[in-house]
Amino acid sequence: MAIDTPTAPATPATAADPRDTRFSGRAKLVLFVLCAAQFMVALDFSVLNVALPVLGDDLGLSRSALQWAVTAFALPSGGFLLLFGRIADLYGRKKLFLTGLALFGAASLLATLAWDPASFLTGRALQGLGAAVIVPTGMSLLTTTFPEGPQRDRALGISGTLLSLGFTVGMVLGGVMTDTLGWRSTMGLLTVAALVVLALAPGLLPESRTPDRPRLDVPGAVTVTGGLLALIYSLSTAAQRGFGGADVWGTLIAGLALLAAFVVVESRAQAPLVSLPMLRRRTVAWGNLAGLVTFSMMSTVIFVLTLYLQEVLGLSSFRTGLVFGVQGAMSAVAGSYAARIIGRFGAHRTLVLSLLGQGLFIALLLAVGRESGALLATVGVSLASMCHLGAIISYGVTVTSGVPDEEQGLATGLVTTTQQVGITIGIPLLGVLATTGGDLFSGVRTVLLVDAVLVVAAAALVAVGLGRRRA
Repeated sequence: MAIDTPTAPATPATAADPRDTRFSGRAKLVLFVLCAAQFMVALDFSVLNVALPVLGDDLGLSRSALQWAVTAFALPSGGFLLLFGRIADLYGRKKLFLTGLALFGAASLLATLAWDPASFLTGRALQGLGAAVIVPTGMSLLTTTFPEGPQRDRALGISGTLLSLGFTVGMVLGGVMTDTLGWRSTMGLLTVAALVVLALAPGLLPESRTPDRPRLDVPGAVTVTGGLLALIYSLSTAAQRGFGGADVWGTLIAGLALLAAFVVVESRAQAPLVSLPMLRRRTVAWGNLAGLVTFSMMSTVIFVLTLYLQEVLGLSSFRTGLVFGVQGAMSAVAGSYAARIIGRFGAHRTLVLSLLGQGLFIALLLAVGRESGALLATVGVSLASMCHLGAIISYGVTVTSGVPDEEQGLATGLVTTTQQVGITIGIPLLGVLATTGGDLFSGVRTVLLVDAVLVVAAAALVAVGLGRRRA
């Protein structure tokens, strides 16, 4: 790890025996700060969802415009991840992490105090921009602070658990807070969380960056950021209105064209934003494919199960929240054991088995009925989520293992970009199968079947890809 001052002392995590999974007191505090930031961002993805109708009535947002409460956050949070991950590598991860926290906190305050739709959506967009800074810098600070091996595996396990738990807790907490304190309390909670992390972080986190500072690849930054923004916009819009609009297809084609141009630019750049040789690493390529599949398919399952529980079985929002509360608790249990499993069986094998388990337990959900199935849905989604957590953690370990410290921001930027894109594309690509047909129950079953097949197929592909010997 490159430190700003050559005489800077090693952090407790790096000074410890890398074979030891125990953390020193200071290392625990560092991990707490980094995980709290990741949890806060994950919470922001879901805490507002159930509050949207109330929010729309309060601010005067039409039903058709409510999607922008989600899209305004998703666009910058997914589009700028790679760019900020690389900037952090070059100019200092800690500095950028603190800047992102400050921006996120200020934006959350603006959203809390919003007086009209424009001010609220501006706050959401700035929240997304802050998240695009926090996520890759926080992850790269984690992977450069904790040495590769059992300590990093355990740290990534805790971080991955909280990432998944934050999304689930947000769904439950958002409903409770909206009913009791109003929708503004959900944004106020994020303001307080950002201030707490920002107060603790400066004295605990080490500064790190690459030892040299090559010029930033501006053409690469423009093409990949524009491509991701266009892709996320088109798929987010399609999730609300379907693929019939000209703007959806126009931005989708533009996004794919920009991403293709990005590959060409990177192949010719002297200091590329993304090293193409890195993308050709087996671990990076197949690990990110696994991450894309596990995130996109699990987010789709949660979406269609929410429809099934509420609109087919007629469960209340509170009882539906309890189902996902059980899922979150089981995910936390899985996360606490993930590092040990990876240590025993290896990240590659754990990744393949986790994907396979996720697919098989999603297939179990096909047994739910029109009149009953809440218990089976709870058990099935909880077991699938436990495997999903194993896939999240093992794919993070797979992608970042063996990557030099000076490229950790880039590697973790790829990891987090995969996460955001996966969460974004799953529902538009498969969720519409459940909502556009005449029979919702049949549509839900179709989505679950396709979902399960894709996850099992991905497990087979990743097993072959990671099992090949290096040339």
